[in-house]
Amino acid sequence: MAASLVLLVACYQLAFRKTIDAWRLHRQLESKLVQSSNVNFQSGYSERKSANISRILNLYKADTINFRSNIISRISSIAEKENVKLSEVPVEDPALHNNRLIVQKLAFEGDYFSLIKTLSELQKASGIGMIRSIDLKSVDLNGNENKIKKTLLKVSLEMRN
Repeated sequence: MAASLVLLVACYQLAFRKTIDAWRLHRQLESKLVQSSNVNFQSGYSERKSANISRILNLYKADTINFRSNIISRISSIAEKENVKLSEVPVEDPALHNNRLIVQKLAFEGDYFSLIKTLSELQKASGIGMIRSIDLKSVDLNGNENKIKKTLLKVSLEMRN
C-alpha cells in the first residue's frame, strides 16, 4: 500500500502535474487568442477606423452651394498653373445627383503632359471632391490647310452633398 502511494505521488510529480499545468496554460492562451482576434477588443482599432473613414469622407466633401464660384476658380487656377485651359464646365446634370453625392463634369485642353500634371494636382487638392472618372483623347481638327491636334481631358468629380 505504501509503495503504491509513493508510486502515485512520483507519477503525479513526474507526469501528471506537468500535463495539468500545460493544459491550464493552453486554455489560458487560447482564450487570450480568441479575445485578441476579436476586433472589438483591440483598443486602438475603432479609433483608427473612425479616423480613416473621416479622412476618406473629407476627400469627397466639397462646398456644393458655392461650387460654381469658389471651386471652379480654384480648379482653373490649378489648370492655369500647368498651362492647361479649362475649356468647358457643362450645366449640372440632375440625373447625376442624388441626396448624398453630386457628380460634376469638367473639360480641359492642353498637351498630354500638362493634362496629366493637372490631373495629379486635382487629385491632391482637398475640398474639391474626388476624381470619379477621366476621359483623355486626342482630337484632329481639320483647318484650311493644316490639321490641328488637340488633346482633351474630361474629368468627373464626385463630392458629398
